[in-house]
Amino acid sequence: MENTVEVDPRAAAVRRKSSAGRVLQTVRKHYFLYVLLAPALILTLIFKYVPMYGAIIAFKDFSPIKGIMGSDWAGLKHFEKFLSSPNFDVIFMNTLKLSFFGLIFSFPVPILLALMLNQVRRAGVKKNVQLFLYAPNFISAVVIVGMLFIFLSPTGPVNHLLTWITEEPLMFMSEPKYFRWIYILSDIWQGAGWASIIYVAALANVDPELHNAASLDGANLLQRIRHIDLPTIRPIMAIVFILAAGGIMSIGFEKAYLMQTSMNLPASEIIATYVYKVGLQSGDYAYSAAVGLFNSVINVVLLLTVNFIVKRLNEGEGLY
Repeated sequence: MENTVEVDPRAAAVRRKSSAGRVLQTVRKHYFLYVLLAPALILTLIFKYVPMYGAIIAFKDFSPIKGIMGSDWAGLKHFEKFLSSPNFDVIFMNTLKLSFFGLIFSFPVPILLALMLNQVRRAGVKKNVQLFLYAPNFISAVVIVGMLFIFLSPTGPVNHLLTWITEEPLMFMSEPKYFRWIYILSDIWQGAGWASIIYVAALANVDPELHNAASLDGANLLQRIRHIDLPTIRPIMAIVFILAAGGIMSIGFEKAYLMQTSMNLPASEIIATYVYKVGLQSGDYAYSAAVGLFNSVINVVLLLTVNFIVKRLNEGEGLY
């Protein structure tokens, strides 16, 4: 006969009560921190979790008159329509290329900026350089795109200089082959300085005595960066990379849409702009919801995959 262990219900109740008591004691002790956390938690629930209810639209033939629950069930019809549409390959690859190349080229730049800023010893100079690097982050996407159209127009200053070499202006904002690089480079210029803040803050915690000791042992600047600075920010680099890779399909809609022209559409049409056009402009809400949900599922899969790989390569340190 197998041995069975009987659990005393009273003992289990006592343990649950003591556990609940410890939780309440912790809340009472740190109540002010929970009060500070409450607004952010409430806003996250309202604007991030409650709207998930609307994802049901992707599986229905949604009618505004019938409402979400009253609309007829469509199953995977809208997903099949998108996957079999002639535009799927172009839209999906445009989104993937723009996101992938943006991640590859933009990810190292904030790290390099932080490492260079960390070598600036004069506080006044360092603050002025940081102000210069952080300022573009506060320029709106509309203004950035307006600047691009002005500077890169056939009669703009960039083409004015290039005509000395090419003898004719380049149609930067019209030809599809230029769209992707203009988008990525302008993104780096706008966001790299601001993204370097987290690395600068981490490097500020490095003990200067480590650099002094390494210098006395004969280590040059690159060796000190490799063996002291980079190991310090490596966990942050891993987390930032995982989050960036998890959102690789969620590139900014506003900038891509504003940079679109009828001539560069073969390279500028991405999932975000496509969802806007078929959803808000054409009124096909169910189909656009299915496309958006498809995009979100890919992001989740990428997030989990990249996190698993990074944990294997980074001694178990990842997002979770």
